[in-house]
Amino acid sequence: MVVGARYNPTWDLDVFFPGGSRSPQFEAFLTGLAADMDRLQQEVRGFDPGVPAERWAALLDALQDAGARLGQAGAFTFCLASQDTTDERARLLMVRVGELRAAYANLWTDLDRHLLAVPDEAWRELLVRPELEPVAFPLDERRRRARERMEPALESLASALSVDGYHAWGDLYELVAGRIRVPVEEGGRTVHLSVGQAANRLEDPDRAVRAAVFDRWEEAWAGEAEVIAAALNHLAGFRWQWYRHRGWDDVLKEPLDENRMQRATLEAMWDAVARRRDALLEYFRWKAERLGVERLAWFDAHVPVFQAQGKVTYDEAADFVIEQFGRFSEDLAALARRAFTQRWIEAEDRPNKRAGGFCTSFPLDRQSRIFMTFGGTASNVGTLAHELGHAYHQWLMDELPVLVRDYPMSLAETASTFAERVVTDAAIRHAPDDTTRLAFLEQQVLDAVSFMMNIHARFLFETAFYERRRQGPLSVAELNQLMEDAQRRAYHDSLARYHPYFWASKLHFYATDAPFYNFPYTFGFLFSSGLYARARAEGPSFAKRYAALLQDTGRMTVEELARKHLGADLTKPAFWEEAVDTALAPLAEFLRLAGKVAPDR
Repeated sequence: MVVGARYNPTWDLDVFFPGGSRSPQFEAFLTGLAADMDRLQQEVRGFDPGVPAERWAALLDALQDAGARLGQAGAFTFCLASQDTTDERARLLMVRVGELRAAYANLWTDLDRHLLAVPDEAWRELLVRPELEPVAFPLDERRRRARERMEPALESLASALSVDGYHAWGDLYELVAGRIRVPVEEGGRTVHLSVGQAANRLEDPDRAVRAAVFDRWEEAWAGEAEVIAAALNHLAGFRWQWYRHRGWDDVLKEPLDENRMQRATLEAMWDAVARRRDALLEYFRWKAERLGVERLAWFDAHVPVFQAQGKVTYDEAADFVIEQFGRFSEDLAALARRAFTQRWIEAEDRPNKRAGGFCTSFPLDRQSRIFMTFGGTASNVGTLAHELGHAYHQWLMDELPVLVRDYPMSLAETASTFAERVVTDAAIRHAPDDTTRLAFLEQQVLDAVSFMMNIHARFLFETAFYERRRQGPLSVAELNQLMEDAQRRAYHDSLARYHPYFWASKLHFYATDAPFYNFPYTFGFLFSSGLYARARAEGPSFAKRYAALLQDTGRMTVEELARKHLGADLTKPAFWEEAVDTALAPLAEFLRLAGKVAPDR
C-alpha cells in the first residue's frame, strides 16, 4: 500500500476464511458442506412430491442454504486463484469446489424427477401457496427446462463426467493463460509481464509502445495456441454431444434460456446494431488522421486519443466514482464507499495476477469482491465503476430468497454498464475544461465500439466456430481465419490489422458456466442506454424505479421486465433503435469538440 493512501488497493479475504489457500477454517467449511450435501442427496432421492407445500418449502430452504454456502466457497477459491496464478493449492481447491458444484447440480437434477411428477393442476396450486410463491418463477422455469432435457439419471451422469471433462478444459485454459509471460522492452531492459500487465500496456497512449507490445502479445499467445485450441475444441465438442443427447440442434438454445431471452429479442438487437454502427467509422477516420496513419490497427481501435492529464491515483479514482455515483443515487454511492473502505477491491498492479476484471458475491456475508489491475487510466476508472455496478445489483438482491437472486448475465451487465455510464456522463457535465470533457466523451464512443463491434465480432466468431465444430475440430490456422473474418465483418473491414489470436487471449470463450459469453454484454450496454435515457428524462425519482427493476431481474424474463418497468417490447426494433441512438449520441459532440481542441500528446 502506498504511504499516505486512504484506500488499500488489496482486498481482504481473511474476513471470510483466514489463511488463504491453507486456511483450516475453509477446509472445515468444505468438509461440512460436503457432508451436508450427502445428507441432502438422501433426502431429495427419498422425497415424496405429493407432500404439502410446507414440506416442499423446507426442502427448498435446505437446497438454497447449500447453494449459498457453495457460492461462498466458489467465490473464495476463485479470488485466491485470481490474485496469484502460481498458487497451486488454490487451483486444487477450485477442483474440489467444482466437484461440489457437480454434486449440487445433481441434487437439483434428482429433484427434477419430483417436479415433473406433480400433475400440472397440482403444480399450479403449489406455486400460489405463500410458502412457495416467492420462488415460483425459478421453480416453474426449472420444471419447464427439465422437460426439455435428458431423463434426470442421464443428466446426473453427464454433470458428473463434466467435472473432469467439460469444466477441466476451462481449468486448463486458466492454467495455461496464467503462466504466459509477455517480454516487453522497458528502460533498456526486457521485463516479462503477466497477461494482465501486458493488457494494460496495450492501452499506452504512445502508439509505438502499443505496436511493440502487441507484436509480443500475439507471439506469446501463438506460443500456446495449440494447447489452447485443443481446450476450445474439446469444450465445444463436449457441449455439442450434450446438446445432441438432449435433442437440441441449436447452439443458441442454452445461452438464450440462461439469459431468459427470446431469439426475436436477440435478432432485433443485432439488427439495430448492424444498421446503425457504421457511424463509428467516422470516429475511426478521425483517429487515423490524428495518428498519421491511413487506417487504424486493432491496437488503436479501443485506445483513446485524448488522455486525462497524468495518471489517476487509486484514491482519486475512488473519490471520483463515489462522487459521481452520489449524483444519481446515495445508496449506490454508499455501497461504493463501503467497498473501498472495507477492502472489497483487489486493484494492485503486480505480477502473477490473472487478466481482466470481475465482481463475485460472498452470499453468506452479503459482501462482494472486485478484481482488476489498476494502472491509473481513465479506462481503469470505468472498470471500477462497472464492477461496482455489479456489487450494487447484488446488494439489492441480498434480502431476497437465494433462488431469485440468480439473475441472467444480460441483466447483470445492465447494472454494471449503467453504473459506468453514470460516472462518465456526470464527469462530462462537470468537466473543468474541453480536454477533460473530450477524454470522457471519447470513452463513451469507445464503449460503443466495444459493445457494438468487438462483442459482435466475438458473437460472430463463436457462432461460426460452433457450426464448423459439428464436423470436427479446427486447427489454429482455421481458428485464426474465423476470428479475423468475424472482426472484419463487425468492424466493416475498416482496420489495417486485426487480432487473429483473440480467440486464444479472451477468457470468455472458455467460461464453462456461461456459454456464449458475449451477446449479454451488448444487451446490457444497450438496455442500460435505454434506461439511462429514461433516467435523464425523469430525473432523481428514477433511482428508486431503477432499483425496483434490478430487484426483479431474478424473477422475470427480460421481455417481461421491460414490459413491466419500461412499457417496452424488446422483440420489436423501436426500443433497440432508440437505445443504439442514445449510445451513439456522444459521437457527434465528440467530433465537434475534437475539431477545436488539439490533443495533448
